[in-house]
Amino acid sequence: MAHDGSHSLELAAAPELDDDGHTPRTGNLWTCFAHIITAVIGCGVLALSWSVAQLGWVGGPVAMVCFAFVTYISAFLLSHCYRSPDLEKRQRNYTYMDAVRTHLGEKRTWLCGLLQYLNLYGTAIAYTITTATCLRAIKRANCYHNEGHGAPCDAHDEHFYMLLFGAAQLVLSFIPNFHNMTWLSVVAAIMSFTYATIGLGLGLAKTIENGTIKGSIAGVPMSTPAQKVWRVAQAIGDIAFAYPYTLVLLEIQDTLKSPPPESETMQKGNVIAVLATTFFYLGVGCFGYAAFGNAAPGNLLTGFGFYEPYWLIDFANACIVLHLLGGYQMFSQQIFTFADRCFTAKFPNSAFVNRFYAVRVPGLPAASYKLNLQRLCFRTAYVASTTGLALLFPYFNEVLGVLGALIFWPLVIYLPVEMYCVQRGIPPWTRGWVALQAFSALCFVVGTFAFVGSVEGVIRKRLG
Repeated sequence: MAHDGSHSLELAAAPELDDDGHTPRTGNLWTCFAHIITAVIGCGVLALSWSVAQLGWVGGPVAMVCFAFVTYISAFLLSHCYRSPDLEKRQRNYTYMDAVRTHLGEKRTWLCGLLQYLNLYGTAIAYTITTATCLRAIKRANCYHNEGHGAPCDAHDEHFYMLLFGAAQLVLSFIPNFHNMTWLSVVAAIMSFTYATIGLGLGLAKTIENGTIKGSIAGVPMSTPAQKVWRVAQAIGDIAFAYPYTLVLLEIQDTLKSPPPESETMQKGNVIAVLATTFFYLGVGCFGYAAFGNAAPGNLLTGFGFYEPYWLIDFANACIVLHLLGGYQMFSQQIFTFADRCFTAKFPNSAFVNRFYAVRVPGLPAASYKLNLQRLCFRTAYVASTTGLALLFPYFNEVLGVLGALIFWPLVIYLPVEMYCVQRGIPPWTRGWVALQAFSALCFVVGTFAFVGSVEGVIRKRLG
């Protein structure tokens, strides 16, 4: 009897599990909002004042509001795809690729995976470029403060800083389970919010100091209409890079408790987050343009429209560097995990792929590192390639534009629209289907325009 009683106590003490057998989810509306803000606000915010400058006082704010609307619609459609369309099973889709596989099949899952990993790889290149620019800005800020604003402080040492960043990432890439360190995303979120707020505050202070609002309706004038068209396209690509969080939306939704239904909480979170992000982005972009007009720098905190207080410029750029050191790993570890899984499945009997060697860590005699030769080779090649491409194409705005435009239509619009139609059982050529397809077609035109313009910008910079 005593044994039966203790056993029943153990059962009573065991926590209830969710319907998929996982630990109960505890996320709510406010944790959802926090995750979205963490995912959205990044280095893309620093290019917004330049984007507004290219589009002008009408086109810039209108473009940001339009992208906010498109982002909300995309998030609304995708949030309904967390559960499978099978009403009996109602299985959860933990990731974006899971949702594509469930609703659209393997072929489009491959397309989704290819674009996702290409975007992650491209973001690593963009982070390498941005970090080098920020380190150079810290050096220049100190030089201008000590020598005067007219001093020749334009040392071209970005390549050295890119190599330095690459070396740091090479070391970080071999820390096991780095992507599970929750403190990393917390630090990254604090850093991104800090430097974006500093950029907003400096733009506002500069506008007040000027006593006038700079800029024009048409934006930066160009020598030919064709050049203006390319600049507008590039600016749209930069805004597209700054907004969407489609790639992580279902991962965020998977943290939410139920009831109420996860999609209901997610939709409320989407509304609050998109409104907050749009308010913040409009502030940074418009105050930056108001402060500098057509001379708005490509990166608000490294373009040296601001010289003083130099310590605040240094602090903001240091925050960016800290954010990107962790951010590079948060994106790249997904590729590392995927590569490890593929190599293990392809070569299950290979010692090169599967064997681990204990290596003593200098200075820590009691500790040893488990070295895997496949990981050593793949991760070294990965970091070397991202660093090498950053050295070849060190163009902040253009690279952001290419990345934003590349994923905008297929991942942010096309796949969510197609999955929603399957999820809701919307027949072709009905009013709802036509409206969604028209929305998708319009976004395809915008995304293609931005992509072509951004690629033209990279080529022009490279040839120039």
